[in-house]
Amino acid sequence: MPALSGDIVIETSDKSIPLLVNPASGTLAPAAPARLNLFDLDREGLERFFAETLGEKRFRAHQLMKWMYHQHVTDFSLMTDVGKALRTKLEDNCEIRPPNVVLDKGSTDGTHKWLLGMDTSNSIEAVFIPDKGRGTLCVSSQVGCGLNCQFCSTATQGFNRNLSTAEIIGQVWTASRHLGNQTHKHRKLTNVVMMGMGEPLLNFDNVVRAMSLMRDDNGFGLANKRVTLSTAGLVPMIDKLSEVSDVSLAVSLHAPDDDLRTELVPLNKKYPIAELLDACVRYALRKPRISITFEYTMMKGVNDKPEHARALARLMRKFDAQVQREDAAKVNLIPFNPFTGTRFERSEESDIRAFQKILLDQKVLTMVRRTRGDDIDAACGQLKGQVMDRTRRQSDFKRKLEQQGINDAA
Repeated sequence: MPALSGDIVIETSDKSIPLLVNPASGTLAPAAPARLNLFDLDREGLERFFAETLGEKRFRAHQLMKWMYHQHVTDFSLMTDVGKALRTKLEDNCEIRPPNVVLDKGSTDGTHKWLLGMDTSNSIEAVFIPDKGRGTLCVSSQVGCGLNCQFCSTATQGFNRNLSTAEIIGQVWTASRHLGNQTHKHRKLTNVVMMGMGEPLLNFDNVVRAMSLMRDDNGFGLANKRVTLSTAGLVPMIDKLSEVSDVSLAVSLHAPDDDLRTELVPLNKKYPIAELLDACVRYALRKPRISITFEYTMMKGVNDKPEHARALARLMRKFDAQVQREDAAKVNLIPFNPFTGTRFERSEESDIRAFQKILLDQKVLTMVRRTRGDDIDAACGQLKGQVMDRTRRQSDFKRKLEQQGINDAA
């Protein structure tokens, strides 16, 4: 039976059978088992659930996916080509539950940000960035982040937990519905980047399942190259990803030498640049039609000098030579986006362009990312949800702000 207002949940010695206590009557009753959120299952998982649990044909899973992802329907009763008996089974055992939209905010440049509630204590952010001929959704993989990159706002919030597959694909579903996206027809959402809050490779299984749904014809139907996973450089997981998925890869490099990168990206101490680039070479050799993007956030006086550009060019040329393919590496220069309490500043536009020219002169394909959504704190490196921090990082950062006399309105 469903929990009533005022009911208290207790656990029996059998942990799988919680009981509800009604304070008014004092009676006990078994709590209703949680219904399965179908957003948690990719096509293979949904087919198996239909066949093994519901006793239905596997193709019924495909019908359901089209209602969920193409039509954005979450009410089983509206699925007109699904038989009544099956609808009843689904209603009794399952739900299609997207994230709760806490905040829905647009930017003057067309960028759109959602604050999405993941549970009673935590929320994350997802951002849609429109551009000429494409629309990119930046998706989060964790509540907060377990890494501590020094120039990222998310890092100051600490870490709570990984997101489920449902919570990841639910971000895409929410944006798709808002945009009026029609898979295979009127497509406004053309690309997804796993570049939001969190390190995707530390939530490997859930992220891979979600990316499978993004690319499934019965899901969002995106081409492999239009789904990109960005990582700070977990070498073993890059290798594992190459074995199970064909998505594009982006690597948060941000420095051309180990001393500086370790200062900016502490994970570099465990997986230094040489090991990271070797893993990227292996990935590129297994995915010959996919280029690897190296992200480089431009910070004034930190990593934006000509000598940094020349050192980065040497790394990229060596990478291309190892892969034996021209332009196997692409560099994406990202102007730093400031946030409250940071010690970093954005590089001057002239320095960014000079940096780019050095790379281009050395035959390194290099782009400068245009800053979007900074008026709603939706630019790269600025995402900051509500995190019930399980580390001390959030409280330490707030204490530092207080010592500096800074009020963090967020």
